Amino acid sequence: MTQIDFHSNVADKIAYACRLLRKAYTARNRIVVMTEDAEQLAALDQALWTFSDVDFLPHAHVNDPKAPDSAIVLADSDDVELPQADLLVNLARRAPAQFENFPRLIEVISTDEADAAAGRQRFVAYKRQEFQPSHLTIGKP
Repeated sequence: MTQIDFHSNVADKIAYACRLLRKAYTARNRIVVMTEDAEQLAALDQALWTFSDVDFLPHAHVNDPKAPDSAIVLADSDDVELPQADLLVNLARRAPAQFENFPRLIEVISTDEADAAAGRQRFVAYKRQEFQPSHLTIGKP
């Protein structure tokens, strides 16, 4: 059963995702990131190239021919088959359709009220499906 962790009260989802991905990549995990849309995917892609002067996080879009060999795969739609990975990071306001194919899911929830409300709905939905999501508050409430 997928382990689901909620990281909430995140001030900047993109910056937080970069740090989270660096940590997961350093631990030799293969990671898929689901973004809300193409705009958020582009922002994350750019941030992954620029957030650190010393870290390189190899990543590719799920449709890129390099994706099967990439440690980090970025997606913005549930309409594509996601590659097998150790971790799925969700930045979108919807539950990823294929989340049960991953051993672990991290839901990143921002301080934005609409994002927080969508996160609460997903938390309840996961519990109704008999998952036991955990919760970690990142920023000060």
